[in-house]
Amino acid sequence: MEEEIKEAQESVASGPDLRAVVRGAIEEFLKAEQTRSEPAYKAELLEERKRREQLERRMNELVDENRRTRQLAEETERGAVIRAELQKLGVLKVDLAFKAVKDDITRTEDGRLTARTETGEMGLRDYLSRFVAENPELLPGRIPGGSGANAGQSQPVTASSVDLDKIRPGMSAEELDRVRKEIARVARQSMRG
Repeated sequence: MEEEIKEAQESVASGPDLRAVVRGAIEEFLKAEQTRSEPAYKAELLEERKRREQLERRMNELVDENRRTRQLAEETERGAVIRAELQKLGVLKVDLAFKAVKDDITRTEDGRLTARTETGEMGLRDYLSRFVAENPELLPGRIPGGSGANAGQSQPVTASSVDLDKIRPGMSAEELDRVRKEIARVARQSMRG
């Protein structure tokens, strides 16, 4: 019995050593697993960061592109409204007039088009009316004609009844006369512009 007690005491005494050894082995195994899997985690995190940065960069590009597109659409719409108003006022040289006034006209926060003048802000229609009145050379001439203009009515452009392929030597006098008159008529029209 004494021997059994000694063995029990030795097993109890060696027990904590065994536990410490097992615990040490488990800790060693966990450290080895962690160091082995850590590079994979770091690589995965690095890859995710690159993807996120790439997506953020693309999103910023799309936001900038959207802003530019909206600005272009607003400019196009503003130009169309100004040109339409100039045409309503009877301006012949719309593009020239547009170039002269486009920088003075802006859109307010409430969406109206106004012009900046020395006297303050002015509505689009009022500003363009005043501009056209100050620049009558943009309007059609009041007296039709001028030096070298025909006193008679202008003849409407009509389709030619002469086929160039049918003009040939030996035509009848009547057909030849009709061709000459048609050539003279076309020449008069082209001289008038």
